Amino acid sequence: MPAVVRGGRRQQGGGASRGRQAPASRGRSGRGKAPAVGIPAKMAAIGRLDLSARAVGISLLVGVLFIGGLMATGARAERVGQSVSNGVDSMVAGMGFRLGRVHVTGASEEAMPAIQAALDVTAGQSMSSLDLDALLEQVRGVSWVKDARVVRLLPGTLMIEVVEHDRLAIWQANGQVAVIDGEGQVIRGADPRQYLHLPLVVGTGAELAAAEILPLIEARPRLRDRTEALIRVDERRWDIRLKDGGLIRLPADGAEAALIQLDALDQRHQLFERGFELVDLKVPGTLGLRPAELAGDLAAAPFVAGGL
Repeated sequence: MPAVVRGGRRQQGGGASRGRQAPASRGRSGRGKAPAVGIPAKMAAIGRLDLSARAVGISLLVGVLFIGGLMATGARAERVGQSVSNGVDSMVAGMGFRLGRVHVTGASEEAMPAIQAALDVTAGQSMSSLDLDALLEQVRGVSWVKDARVVRLLPGTLMIEVVEHDRLAIWQANGQVAVIDGEGQVIRGADPRQYLHLPLVVGTGAELAAAEILPLIEARPRLRDRTEALIRVDERRWDIRLKDGGLIRLPADGAEAALIQLDALDQRHQLFERGFELVDLKVPGTLGLRPAELAGDLAAAPFVAGGL
């Protein structure tokens, strides 16, 4: 019986405990739901958005119609876009991002004026208004320039890196004289009188073939220092005219091998010091030589030909 009593008390205590806890549980439950009452209407509306396929399709259709209507306004649409762009430029300029300096690297003194004249920029304009692609084309359009890079450096510097055409030679043909680069292109604006140190190539097609022969001449200082001009013959081969009036005829094919033969002849007989009127190497493996000291008397100055 006592056990029953104690058990009864425990049961009664448990029941009372549950009875006392019930209000607290309701209070906690109530407090858990309370924040939902305070959610702003805009946030609560998110949960009620209609994201069905039909609603999304309608939204896309409205967007397309809006864009189409804007495009249909023609010039008005451009004015709207221009107005927005001008607003952005004004805002950027107002923040201090204005063009204050144009820095050009890699340009020679001869090319700098033409590059500066080609650039369509104004001091003080907004940095965001600079069209880098257009500026790049302007610089590349200068005859001196082979390639370039344009970079905008905030807050106010426009950086232009230039690679100029190399000056390979002076080209004379059809009464005209011009400076050419390694690809045979004429550099407009380059004054040949300022490049008299460059080799002279003469004749039609000489400008395109110069890049192949000139390194061979440059590699032979004894020949290079005595060369006055390289003459293109029939757009096939070269004649080398020396400053003392001598002439060297090279073959259409195998010019380097012929120059090696000339080197050997010079080493054996000091050919350049003794002078000659003509050295004919047109036929590979043979040599035709007319010494300079006998050139005045054709009977005494036969054209000597032989194998090497």
